[in-house]
Amino acid sequence: MSGKRSNGEGSIYPYKNGYAAYVWVTKPDGKLARKYAYGKTRDEVHEKWLNLHAEARQGPVATRHRTLSAFLSYWLDSIVKPNLAPLSYVSYEGYVRLYIAPHLGTKRLDKLMVRDVRCAIGGCCESYPSRRVIQGSRDALRAALTHAVTEEEIPKNVAALVKVPKPRRQRIKPWSVAEAGRFLADAAARDDHLFATWVLVLCLGLRRGEVLGLTWKSVDLETGELYVDHQIQRAGRQILHRETKTEDSDDYLPLPALCLKALRMRRAQQIGDRKAAGELWQGSHDLIFTTKYGTPIEPGNLTRMFALRAKRAGLRVIPLRNTRHTCSSLLVALKVHPKVAQRILRHSQIAMTMEVYAEASEEEVRKAIGKLSDAMSGTGTA
Repeated sequence: MSGKRSNGEGSIYPYKNGYAAYVWVTKPDGKLARKYAYGKTRDEVHEKWLNLHAEARQGPVATRHRTLSAFLSYWLDSIVKPNLAPLSYVSYEGYVRLYIAPHLGTKRLDKLMVRDVRCAIGGCCESYPSRRVIQGSRDALRAALTHAVTEEEIPKNVAALVKVPKPRRQRIKPWSVAEAGRFLADAAARDDHLFATWVLVLCLGLRRGEVLGLTWKSVDLETGELYVDHQIQRAGRQILHRETKTEDSDDYLPLPALCLKALRMRRAQQIGDRKAAGELWQGSHDLIFTTKYGTPIEPGNLTRMFALRAKRAGLRVIPLRNTRHTCSSLLVALKVHPKVAQRILRHSQIAMTMEVYAEASEEEVRKAIGKLSDAMSGTGTA
């Protein structure tokens, strides 16, 4: 086999203990450069040489490949940070720093293989993180390698080929109408500073970030409507007041009478807080729910306060996010019209709402709302 090739095709030649070859390729930046292949025999190098030619005909070819750590740093700083939500960046950065880089960071990006990824995330090791960490790490790496494929640094995404076990979600029984009513009655009787927060969470099914992100501009107390379009999020060391994740999350929700009364009470309460704080008041976003000095409430603190209130009321503690499951039953208890409840629950079919209504116990409804009304009667309407 002759070592000479036509102009521009490159050549095969003896190199150290074997052979080497190069092919002229167009790099991603549009410049021409040599791409090399090495092997112990001439036939081995010739095969690689042919593959390089085929790769060069298909499009741009990277001549130098970064380590995975170098690429991930570039991806986080130049792609994720400026284009995705701050919380997404914090999540991806954590998985990269704690789990991906320590195990795979020194690997060359183009040499990364399926078995490398599988072993690094626990598939072939005796000790590995939780299922949730495994899935999060794989998802972060898959997202990064998807971008590497888009930028034509690698031909395929090996992380996408790795199957991981799905995290098992712990099933927690949501509160019944009676339990939710007891919780709200206890909060009302104690003149809880966060009473209106709990009412909106339980009666409208608002998420933690959504209820904390509400502003007074979001509420029309005359028409009885609430517009959900912002949220409070903790992203690293920052607390952010930002738009909800998607436009589908934005919605006008009708406010049942209990919610309206609680919000009027909250407005009077906040006016009192502002006067008491004086020059120390720091409210800048016109938030409905704040600390006594007008600053946003830390999302983690709201979760902890919810658990403490539940214990104080003598109830079993459930995660704050599980209150969404109780919302539908409470709407029945409040005797909200099914069509209104359909809007609040965001059911596509009224039949789904009617199924919820059919399961409610009239006796349970009367007891729960009776206790709540008695407790609220002494709080004032403001």
